[in-house]
Amino acid sequence: MKLAIIPARGGSKRIPRKNIKLFCEKPMIAWSIEAALKSGCFDQVIVSTDDEEIAEVARLYGATVPFMRPVHLSDDHTGTIPVIQHAIEWVNTQGQSVEQACCLYATAPFVSREDIRRGLETLEASGGDYAFSVTSYAFPIQRAIRLNKNGRVEMFNPEHFNTRSQDLEEAFHDAGQFYWGKADAWLQGRMIFGTGSLPVALPRHRVQDIDTPEDWVRAEWLFKAMQAEAQ
Repeated sequence: MKLAIIPARGGSKRIPRKNIKLFCEKPMIAWSIEAALKSGCFDQVIVSTDDEEIAEVARLYGATVPFMRPVHLSDDHTGTIPVIQHAIEWVNTQGQSVEQACCLYATAPFVSREDIRRGLETLEASGGDYAFSVTSYAFPIQRAIRLNKNGRVEMFNPEHFNTRSQDLEEAFHDAGQFYWGKADAWLQGRMIFGTGSLPVALPRHRVQDIDTPEDWVRAEWLFKAMQAEAQ
């Protein structure tokens, strides 16, 4: 079976109750649930949470919450892979067999059903362990700067000060939306950012980190503009 797993713990610090805070008139998590359901890729869409209110909202929008996430997997230091492993193992113990699982973040309102499908197609065609969303950096990372201990500017790669931007290798980063993977890759804890993974490239305007109130306001403006353009 193909499983969508949406991790959504209740302890968000920077934006309290972030997973169910209203984003463009819907709880944030609802956008991810609806994209998963509309993609037609999944036999089951599960929300993994330790929070009863999040569980209630998830069920309202069509996801299942067949278990409550254990406390030891719900703190600030728990990574994504152990949470996905737990969900796959739980489903397997119910007499079902998970073949592929997609971790879909609850705070990814820009995720689309089409991209989720592309992720599955990429994984199946490649024979790789994972396929996940990426996007390109807007500025050459080879010309990044930092502040030293004296507050002065230094280049990370000073040898590229005079290199033309168009001559520098393009760099990408995790888009933070979804991670398709073979069940055995998840269960064995194989590295996501490695040679066993394939990229699903997204345009930069549809990749938004939402970690602060300022991020939230900017993301809503952009989301509303995209919705208006689509009408």
